[in-house]
Amino acid sequence: MARLDHLLADARQALANADFAPERREATLLLAHVLGLSEAQVIARGGEDLGAAESAAFRALLARRLCGEPVAYLFGEREFYGRPFQVDRRVLIPRPETEHLVEAALGLVLPDAPRILDVGTGSGCIALTLALEYPAARVTATDCSLDALDVANANRRRLQAPATLICADLLAGLALDEIDLLVSNPPYVDPAEATSLSREVVGWEPHTALFAPAGGRALIERILDAAAGMRPGTPTLLEIGYDQAAWLRSAVALRPNLLLERIIEDYGGIPRTAQLRTVDEATTATRP
Repeated sequence: MARLDHLLADARQALANADFAPERREATLLLAHVLGLSEAQVIARGGEDLGAAESAAFRALLARRLCGEPVAYLFGEREFYGRPFQVDRRVLIPRPETEHLVEAALGLVLPDAPRILDVGTGSGCIALTLALEYPAARVTATDCSLDALDVANANRRRLQAPATLICADLLAGLALDEIDLLVSNPPYVDPAEATSLSREVVGWEPHTALFAPAGGRALIERILDAAAGMRPGTPTLLEIGYDQAAWLRSAVALRPNLLLERIIEDYGGIPRTAQLRTVDEATTATRP
């Protein structure tokens, strides 16, 4: 037997000593997960004893956390746009900043039953959120990873979201002239930056969902090429890296069929979501 508050005190100290700087509060969250309680309920029961099985389960979870495994993988889910999405090591963990892309999509003027394509869907968080927030939409999501599509399909069933999942290399083989909105959060991290990333990220999340060749720009370049060939007036929403805004402006300027309308900053003030539109050749790209 172990007193709950004593167990938490030891766990908080262990987290404080970890080299990847997890929050001490995570100790309470981990125990709440084990006990099926809220964080407040755990704190309120600080003087109670914890059974041997529950103590062992908590210590096992804490040990995994101290090795750097992200909390989302420990819990098996992460909230995105108010909904729980199943996640594991096969997919990238949804980030709050990606919600800006969803908000931008919902703010667009689209046809009554728009055909939306999400490229590189991973857990399906963008595609399935748009399908649920925009019930009239016909949403298709692609990924080159069958493992990722398994996770997305589980989320589709769990959330009862009407969307079509396709295994494809980005946009290969798709009829882009039928698309009313293209969205994507592609891999965009420069592989050279791997050593500067947190152990939580580089040690656990799938590298194919994080890194891209050519300084992190290769897949964005391919998406820009595809977007330039869509029907004039078709919008594209694209998540980009923290240092890619200036490069993106230059890349779009090289494609006369694309217009960069604006770049939306994330919660930290970092340029994060690019809103583009396909235009005719007479139109030149401008800075937002």
